[in-house]
Amino acid sequence: MKKVLTIIVFMYFTNVVIGQEYEAGFFLGGSNYIGDIGRTNYVYPNQPAGAIFFKYNKNPRIAFRATYSYLPIKGNDLEADTDFKRNRGLEFSNTINELAVGIEYNFYEYDLSTPGKTWTPYITIDLAAYSYEYVSGEPQPNQYVYDNKKSFTIPFGVGFKSKLIGSLAFAIETKFRYSLEDDLDFTSEAIPDLNFGGTGNDWYTFTGISLIYTFGRPPCYTTGF
Repeated sequence: MKKVLTIIVFMYFTNVVIGQEYEAGFFLGGSNYIGDIGRTNYVYPNQPAGAIFFKYNKNPRIAFRATYSYLPIKGNDLEADTDFKRNRGLEFSNTINELAVGIEYNFYEYDLSTPGKTWTPYITIDLAAYSYEYVSGEPQPNQYVYDNKKSFTIPFGVGFKSKLIGSLAFAIETKFRYSLEDDLDFTSEAIPDLNFGGTGNDWYTFTGISLIYTFGRPPCYTTGF
């Protein structure tokens, strides 16, 4: 699957080279996790996070994008809204590195070179591979062995983007990921002290604001998808 994702990214950048207009930029914001430890708010950024991205605008409605995200996450039961968690007092921190490719769909036509098409809300959906640390063993009581683990997710999100000045624009975006894993918080059924009793997989989210630079030859968009 990792090789398939690499091929998709290569094909994406090949199309970008011959594309009409494309964008590059970075996100700064905050990430948060939803799982067995701490709060369960889906949008509650509590760790500084960032991302860089590249987009190919197929037409004023559709853009293909590739994104690398650096997403620290943490949870603390003392910040939870239940007495059970606050009395338990567990906490953790981890870091997720994510590479995603996907589609961005604009609700309105968006083209910085055309008056009246310089802002729009949008939605995104991606295929992403990510890595993080997990507990792989306990050779001695309370002494844990950590290893790196890779998995996949399908992030989806919503945002708003608008022209800033010249070729510069900005965007505000929130993206949600259902991780397909239950050990982002080091949960492990094989280790009694780390079996937190959760039954669902973890989520993680990223909310941020981006600065976007648009470049390339004047648009000559294709029609349709």
